[in-house]
Amino acid sequence: MKPIDEYYHYKEEPVKSCLMALREYILQLDPHITEAWKYKMPFFCYKGKMFCYLWIHKKTLQPYIGIVEGRQIEHPLLIQEARARMKIMLFNAEEDIPIKIVGKILKQALALYK
Repeated sequence: MKPIDEYYHYKEEPVKSCLMALREYILQLDPHITEAWKYKMPFFCYKGKMFCYLWIHKKTLQPYIGIVEGRQIEHPLLIQEARARMKIMLFNAEEDIPIKIVGKILKQALALYK
């Protein structure tokens, strides 16, 4: 098994399902989005440029999407924390993913690359 597949495989439910759903959604957004294993985490690239990644928040243990150019996007669900460039969107793995909001944010992020 590849490291990127292991990352998802060994997560416990419901976090695993949340991350897998986000992975699938991100990959279907645009044909130029590809998946890569960088910095020991799953990254998604747009035409080879780092676009976003999936991770688990160390303090809250919630899954999240990290938006690489997040500082350029304003949305109340995006959190900067101590990051200079990136913002994150946390998810409660026990609840449905707010897919319309995720789509809106990711499409704003994609527009920065086009």
